[in-house]
Amino acid sequence: MAGEYRLLLENARQLVLVCGRGEKYLLRAGMASLAVLQNASLVVGQDGYIKAVGQADVIRNQFSGATFERKIDCTGKCILPGLVDAHTHPVWAGDRVHEFAMKLAGASYMEIHQAGGGIHFTVEHTRKATEEELFNTFKHRLERMRRAGSTLVECKSGYGLNLETELKMLRVIERAKQSMDIGISSTYCGAHSVPKGKTATEAADDIIHNHLPKLKELKLSGEIHVNNIDVFCEKGVFDLDSTRRILQAGKDTGLQINFHGDELHPMKSAELGAELGAQAISHLEEVSDEGIAAIARAKCAAVLLPTTAYMLRSFCWEMNPLVVLRGERLWPMVMHLACVNMKMSMNEALAAATINAAYALGKSDTHGSIEIGKQGDLVIINSSRTRQRSAVTDSSQVTIARGIPRSGAAVCP
Repeated sequence: MAGEYRLLLENARQLVLVCGRGEKYLLRAGMASLAVLQNASLVVGQDGYIKAVGQADVIRNQFSGATFERKIDCTGKCILPGLVDAHTHPVWAGDRVHEFAMKLAGASYMEIHQAGGGIHFTVEHTRKATEEELFNTFKHRLERMRRAGSTLVECKSGYGLNLETELKMLRVIERAKQSMDIGISSTYCGAHSVPKGKTATEAADDIIHNHLPKLKELKLSGEIHVNNIDVFCEKGVFDLDSTRRILQAGKDTGLQINFHGDELHPMKSAELGAELGAQAISHLEEVSDEGIAAIARAKCAAVLLPTTAYMLRSFCWEMNPLVVLRGERLWPMVMHLACVNMKMSMNEALAAATINAAYALGKSDTHGSIEIGKQGDLVIINSSRTRQRSAVTDSSQVTIARGIPRSGAAVCP
């Protein structure tokens, strides 16, 4: 097939499609046997989308007359879809390392929070930081995520709790969207905590009547494009009623619902999310059986956080109907923890970090698997089998190939 193409990845020992029939997500049965090709190659077109996937000799013959901007010999290596991180808080200032000693001494998350630590500590420092300072540290964190295999990342605001700082954080995220070689789904999380001096009802009123109208105005002017709305629905933070009001108001302005729920206490967040048509709910360590059934019926993604569960010493999860992992910079370790502590199989962990994470962001039509017509975001690992990716915790032997790089470079080692 003649023509000019952006990228040829050839002779891979294993090419993990994850799914190959246009599935938007995989349930447990579908995760049992992921779609895999042996001795395979793939082609990415000039538009950044996958044009062909198949056996190496077939692709070689099919594209014998083609020219490529870049060819990568993947002999002995494995190709995966770019990993998708469906829950991150990467824009912040300050350092809470001192709170680790408090946790080790027995202080709970909410005890630290109520003492002015946790989110409130980070809010104080983020409000003081300049936009340039936040962007520079955010850029460094995104680069670490990319090196670990993430090609699409959800990025939240939430350490402002006032309109000025929330907008500052969202401008930083927007700037990274435009300038960095990584996909970003942005989330407004102004209801990450109740600001000091306000009640949950007062904070909800401020968000509904001031924050969300301003976001809509900035979207219409093209300055900031937010994809999702998030609320921390938790005892002592935002109750079910305030959460419902904020999420519904966000949905009414066109935002996708993707929120924190049932983390520390059973709040019926899962039931609420299912009722409102949430795309995803994070945490869910304390979800009820009724909540699990509700989100399964609603086809809502459950975003599990192995690193958070590790810090909270809560490993109560068995596999749910639709599950996603959250990685934040350390994907191999996160997948490893999911397998060891959350009793997920290696296939389940990989599906959760690719196609199902893409679904949680409403992006599984373009990301999360290696299929013709999807964006050519790919990870090449220096091992012959994907199983080694979840079994080990080293991310040093990873190459990222992105179909639509803003920088113009097809491969970033």
